[in-house]
Amino acid sequence: MKVVLALGSNLGDRFQTLQGAVDTLFDAPGLNFVKASPVYETDPVGGPGGQEPYLNAVVVAETILEPHALLERALSVENAFGRVRAERWGARTLDVDLIVVGETVCADAELTLPHPRVHERAFVLVPWSQADPEAAIPGRGRVSDLLEGLDTRGVRLRADLTLEMPD
Repeated sequence: MKVVLALGSNLGDRFQTLQGAVDTLFDAPGLNFVKASPVYETDPVGGPGGQEPYLNAVVVAETILEPHALLERALSVENAFGRVRAERWGARTLDVDLIVVGETVCADAELTLPHPRVHERAFVLVPWSQADPEAAIPGRGRVSDLLEGLDTRGVRLRADLTLEMPD
């Protein structure tokens, strides 16, 4: 199955954290790297004021893992990079969100797929559209069409930063 993961960081060495997250996510079997988007610097959305800008990227992969196993891996990687969940949408060293896992539609206490707010988030859709121009969200439509209705001014390409493919 194709899986799309969104990465974000606005604390510490943001770029090294994103690169470390990519390396760590793909360090165990069951998840195979396909492509990473360019890196974008983005204005914080929601949450408390005074946050620093985020670095965001999207990674497309192939997996044999079940969605809940992918969620466990994502949470484990966040924890490895010091993620603290002190307040909703607060500043963070690392955020790893499962956006889509194949055509899976799921809503339980631990996981909602597709990600419930992804269609509203330019900071995910812009990089995703670069990594996979034909991408679509089950039940929502094509990413490129969804982007047409969003304000993308707070999403700025960082051409000086490129995530490396994991070994």
